[in-house]
Amino acid sequence: MKVAVTSPSFSRNKVLIEIMNASFKGFKLNTAGTRFTKEELINYLSGYDAAIVGLDQIDDEVLDALPDLKMISKYGVGLDNIDLEACKTRGIKIGWSGGVNRRSVSEMTLGNILSLLRNLYVSSNLLSNGIWKKNGGVQLTGKTVGVIGVGYIGKDLINLLKPFGCKILVNDIIDQKEYYRENGLIETSKENIFKQCDVITIHTPHTDLTHYLIDEESLKLMKENVVIINSARGGIIKQSALLTALKNKTIGGAATDVYETEPPSDLELLGQQNLICTPHIGGNSEEAILAMGKSAISHLLR
Repeated sequence: MKVAVTSPSFSRNKVLIEIMNASFKGFKLNTAGTRFTKEELINYLSGYDAAIVGLDQIDDEVLDALPDLKMISKYGVGLDNIDLEACKTRGIKIGWSGGVNRRSVSEMTLGNILSLLRNLYVSSNLLSNGIWKKNGGVQLTGKTVGVIGVGYIGKDLINLLKPFGCKILVNDIIDQKEYYRENGLIETSKENIFKQCDVITIHTPHTDLTHYLIDEESLKLMKENVVIINSARGGIIKQSALLTALKNKTIGGAATDVYETEPPSDLELLGQQNLICTPHIGGNSEEAILAMGKSAISHLLR
């Protein structure tokens, strides 16, 4: 099996490279850290039987140009970048395991919530510029938190929130009433979450149902001190609407690890004092990289 790996973080990991050397005779790595255009991706994968992909867009056009491709193994957890129907039509197998990086994302989400509520990020940046402004924010303990998307990551975050005694409102398209009952969660509409919560955190895929889930209208429903966390996918929050809310301080702050276009080019948004912006690293702790890489390899071996 000839395997091409597109992910830069996989391609730099010594442990994963050792496993690949022991498992396959022919493979190549993206050691240059290239973010492929569609044409570059086709050229890179051309002639290979299998691909280990991260966030690369695998659509009908790409698959048409890759007749040798028999399997795609996902490095990561979201499948929204892969046209599953187009793969099925061509008999291309998909290797995927859900939740392998859940703790990496949920820990970062919790860190961002605490940083925004306690004003740690803003205070640190002010002090680095010589401004001594004492504003300790508010505690997370006892606040109302809305979790939209109660899958692997949403559930893991809920476990991390338990010591803080938060009132947790949840929304998901899947019926999970027994899980909600066992964990003292309140199932409600997205609108109620927008209106009632001090913290709103999103853990859904990016689909037609979730595109611009948070936009101008939903932001108008929120409390003026709410903090919003998006460590899911770009396109779930409308960036232009978020920028307006941050500039006008109609929300307390936000943290985003994902963007409508990556890398993002909206420097005005990235420069907002009350926005924590990170370069899609939620699932990229050292432990998560190993877990995701080993999972992707295991699907190829099976």
